[in-house]
Amino acid sequence: MVPRQVEVQVPERPESKVSGLLPAGFVPGRFGARPLVGGRNRNPFRPSDAEVRANLAGEASADVAHALHEAEESSTEPADDEPAPPPDLTAAAFFDVDNTMVQGASIIHFARGLAARKYLKTSDLVDFAWKQVKFRVSGKENSEDVASGREKALTFIAGRSTAELARLGEEIYDEIIADKIWPGTRALAQMHLDAGQQVWLVTATPVELAQVIAKRLGLTGALGTVAESKDGLFTGRLVGDILHGAGKAHAVRSLAIREGLNLRRCTAYSDSYNDAPMLSLVGTAVAINPDSDLRELAKNRGWEIRDFRTARKAAKIGVPTALALGAAGGAVAAVITRRREHLLAS
Repeated sequence: MVPRQVEVQVPERPESKVSGLLPAGFVPGRFGARPLVGGRNRNPFRPSDAEVRANLAGEASADVAHALHEAEESSTEPADDEPAPPPDLTAAAFFDVDNTMVQGASIIHFARGLAARKYLKTSDLVDFAWKQVKFRVSGKENSEDVASGREKALTFIAGRSTAELARLGEEIYDEIIADKIWPGTRALAQMHLDAGQQVWLVTATPVELAQVIAKRLGLTGALGTVAESKDGLFTGRLVGDILHGAGKAHAVRSLAIREGLNLRRCTAYSDSYNDAPMLSLVGTAVAINPDSDLRELAKNRGWEIRDFRTARKAAKIGVPTALALGAAGGAVAAVITRRREHLLAS
């Protein structure tokens, strides 16, 4: 069953209007003309472009998640077999996906499935995998890699239907991702469900794929990166930016307002230091399979640490490197398989 689709369009940002001509060295401002400082239009009291994009991404993600949740609740009939636990209306759990709920990077697994279906070139798959390796080893995002990955992803989906992407997500989840769910993290999510709490995924992965993962796991829903769509087709633009860092925190905060949640009673789980804003937003933070920076932060702040990784080769090559090699290994295996099929066909 293809998840319900929600039309998403980029909101227009109103421009400041200042009548008349401005003197040299002045620019329009919220309260009239103001001087141009240092040759650039800088305003320390105004959010940066990156912050604006992060906020837009968070708002869009919360809007989509809340709309889908309401639609799901209105169309779901109560089960007759087992009574549902009494709802805990103000508490929820928020789970990062990559290396927290899913072993490796979900976007890499998705790319493998797309490559097997001839949607992506093998060179694109290797490029995705290499960037993931660099990120997992360094623990830091490279702005050029992020921009490049964003442009390739948007080029791929531009003009495609939202239903097609959701269908591909379901197929690839069943083929690849289902076997890569961390049992320990899944058990934690079930613990919150059994307590009558909402459980949400929060990820930079496209929201269509994130929703599929949440649906398959029986979770409440997902907050993910939102691409603009019109008349059921992707336009090739993001709403805001990729959902990560501060954007995730903004999405969680926005969803909490819509769902009537008390963030002090909520719990967040992640493996990455980049999710510190989200982890710091809730009453209880848990580090799952943490990178070195998050492990240190968790120790300093007294956060619980859970590590479900069994292959402990940290003494030799370091845990982040092992995880990265695992993600890249799957991608390389897919490339080899495709080349072998090509040779046999020829």
